[in-house]
Amino acid sequence: MAPRIVKIAAVGTCVPERIVTNDELSLALDTSDEWIRARSGIRERRIAAADQATSDLGAGAAVRALSAAGVVPSQLDIIIVASLSPDMIFPPTASFISGAIGADGAAAFDLSAACTGFVYALSAGSAYVASGQADRVLVVGADVVSKMLDWEDRSTAVLFGDGAGAVLLEHAVEDEEGIIGFDLGNDPGGADLLSLPAGGSRLPASSETIAGRRHFIQMNGREVYKFAARIIVSSARKVLADHGLGIEDVDLFVPHQANIRIIESAAKKLGIPPERVFTNLERYGNTSCASIPICLDEAASAGKLQHGDLVLMVGFGAGLSWGSCLVRW
Repeated sequence: MAPRIVKIAAVGTCVPERIVTNDELSLALDTSDEWIRARSGIRERRIAAADQATSDLGAGAAVRALSAAGVVPSQLDIIIVASLSPDMIFPPTASFISGAIGADGAAAFDLSAACTGFVYALSAGSAYVASGQADRVLVVGADVVSKMLDWEDRSTAVLFGDGAGAVLLEHAVEDEEGIIGFDLGNDPGGADLLSLPAGGSRLPASSETIAGRRHFIQMNGREVYKFAARIIVSSARKVLADHGLGIEDVDLFVPHQANIRIIESAAKKLGIPPERVFTNLERYGNTSCASIPICLDEAASAGKLQHGDLVLMVGFGAGLSWGSCLVRW
């Protein structure tokens, strides 16, 4: 039996209420609004409350996506959560989200691929629907990265924000819409360039790891930048070529929101004009696994995504991983 066409039936997002501006950060860090904007394009970000976990934001996004589709939680077959800041190492954050929204009985698991996680989870979820193993899959990208940052480290503290986005995947009835294909990959040679070193089986929590501040995100910004600027272009070109499409066919380019200079450089090399590139980095910062679904929700709400549009999404992150996806909206 031929694989079923899979569509994104609905999108929903949830972000914390608290907005932290660059000026506010400059009160505690040796930085300034000008310095942060010039290097990243970020002017503010959302920061979760002390009692907000990743599953809280993820559940909020899930409820909005289901409501938009007119689907009740009991109709879900699978919930997949992509996150680099899970509530706990185990049980999976997906289990907490399942309980919060009332999706009892649905399979629920987490997928770890850092900032590329949403595209990887989208690929996994679409495979379930395409094969007929599931009819409705909820894919959630959610992160509360603020609780994993060293707030004394200017190189990382100014870049990230918190948020969640969810998409509902279903079988597409119309042939002119749906997910077209993916390009996924990983370069393990750069695995040490972006990491949270301690807390796992390699470096279990100890007085030494705590004193050494090893439980916070660490990043070689220069090398990650070079990787991202290169891989966005090559992965985008590959997924388009694999499906007989060109840059001129792309109606909206939605890259992972990590750094405006990376995005602008990649768009220029690909030949995508600014009006066909969607960004909201200046208001949210890098929300990791949530960045692409938040963009999709905002683009659709703003009328920048129309039925039949070809959307090119590209994610990249620790691993060093990458993932591109083509969708006919």
